[in-house]
Amino acid sequence: MLKGFFNVPNAVNEPVNSYAVGTKERQLLKDALAEARAQQVDVPMYIAGQEVRTGDTVSIRPPHDHQFVLGQYHQGTKAHVTQAIDAALAAKANWESLAWEQRAAIFLKAAELISTKYRYKINAATMLGQSKSAYQAEIDAACELIDFLRFNVAYMSEIYAQQPPANAKGVWNRIEQRPLEGFVFALTPFNFTAIAANLPACVAMMGNVVVWKPSNTQIYSANVIMEVFREAGLPDGVINLVYVSGPDAGDVIFKHADFAGIHFTGSTAVFQNIWKTIGENIHLYKTYPRIVGETGGKDFILAHPSADLKVTNTALVRGAFEYQGQKCSAASRAYVPSSMWPALKELMVADLASFKMGVTEDFSNFINAVIDEKSFDKLASYIDRAHASADAEVIAGGKYDKSTGYFIEPTIIVAKHADYETMSEELFGPVLTIYVYEDQDWTSVLSIVDKTSIYALTGAIIAQDRYAIEEATVALRNAAGNFYINDKCTGAVVGQQPFGGARGSGTNDKAGSMINLLRWVSPRTIKETFNPDTDYRYPFLQEEN
Repeated sequence: MLKGFFNVPNAVNEPVNSYAVGTKERQLLKDALAEARAQQVDVPMYIAGQEVRTGDTVSIRPPHDHQFVLGQYHQGTKAHVTQAIDAALAAKANWESLAWEQRAAIFLKAAELISTKYRYKINAATMLGQSKSAYQAEIDAACELIDFLRFNVAYMSEIYAQQPPANAKGVWNRIEQRPLEGFVFALTPFNFTAIAANLPACVAMMGNVVVWKPSNTQIYSANVIMEVFREAGLPDGVINLVYVSGPDAGDVIFKHADFAGIHFTGSTAVFQNIWKTIGENIHLYKTYPRIVGETGGKDFILAHPSADLKVTNTALVRGAFEYQGQKCSAASRAYVPSSMWPALKELMVADLASFKMGVTEDFSNFINAVIDEKSFDKLASYIDRAHASADAEVIAGGKYDKSTGYFIEPTIIVAKHADYETMSEELFGPVLTIYVYEDQDWTSVLSIVDKTSIYALTGAIIAQDRYAIEEATVALRNAAGNFYINDKCTGAVVGQQPFGGARGSGTNDKAGSMINLLRWVSPRTIKETFNPDTDYRYPFLQEEN
């Protein structure tokens, strides 16, 4: 085996393509979209490196064009979950004993493949399967995923390099970072292809083996992710991809003695139920499982009377409505001073009127569809109640149509009370609720922002007054795990703003940082003594004369 203290390539953020008119990448992406639409894919599960097809298939359809069929995926059962666990455990010994630099090379190659050969394929899959615009797909499926892979390799090498700071004479102290004892379950969301890939990949990078269940509405791009990992040289059985129901997966995984951890992104309710189930079954496991989750958000933008009008407007319309508000970090509640509101309202209403809404293949559309009919119906019900409520006013949008795609107009609701339902409940769609406060009530509004929601994921303060910025930063220190000053509350970049929140928003283990990777190893301290004692007697035991 080769020996050496290896330096990995410097991690730098992947440049973002603009897809502006006339650019080469715009045409390449359009070609990839056309190619994807021209064929129907048959998506298997991947267990022990084998493609598994059950014949129990479900159609894959674009949310913005739900009559069109992109392909089908094969549903699995509890038996397939068991097979995936067995495959992972069978692969574990060879994978965890593989030199770390060999594991690093696999994921660095995966990053390079996405940056080059697969860039337009994975972006097109995300645009079609998850209804993302070209730019939203680029910053997610290409750039963020590449960043996760490259930066995590760098973090991994730093973790392995961390050693005890002192060695006494005749003693050598050292630490090794072992993968967890057992397998890890990765349960991933629909809204970010990068997150769907990172949750199993960063766990595997640290020497663990994984059973991966993606959201059913992300399977189309998950298949491309697996294609990349396989081409990059990921050994069979290290990551096993299954399409089963949540209850079926949980019923097998959370009762298995070798369950060692879960890496989760999804709803707060699901995560709390998982945590409860793990607690109830704790006596079954060989070790205490690692529980890592990023869950819901009710993310805020708070404008101070000193805020710049145009900065506030741009932060709100981008933060609330990019990717139809289906980001965990999306701005869904805002607090605006009455002195600013008339001018801000005019700008926001004008911007929303300029939005084009439609299919992702038309690059001029700023707004596309929400992910599925269940989400559409939930959002429509909130909008209907706002229309009918005496405590709310819909000042922009408020219409919806699912005849050809699940389209919800970007909607702005003005709430008369700070505790109106859409100020506190997570909607996960293109609906922004604004509460207008009196300028002199600034300090009390800080308390309202902090206490209104169970979540604490992202938030932003827009202000020019530095005293106000400091006051808000301190008062809202527990209200958001990612806090922005004079910017929108979305768009965290790997290596720059590690992402995660606390309270009802998760365990705050910061995806895209060393913090997260440390959850997937179990350190062992080793002390080697070169001149060990040979007599039990200490000097203090000597009798006085």
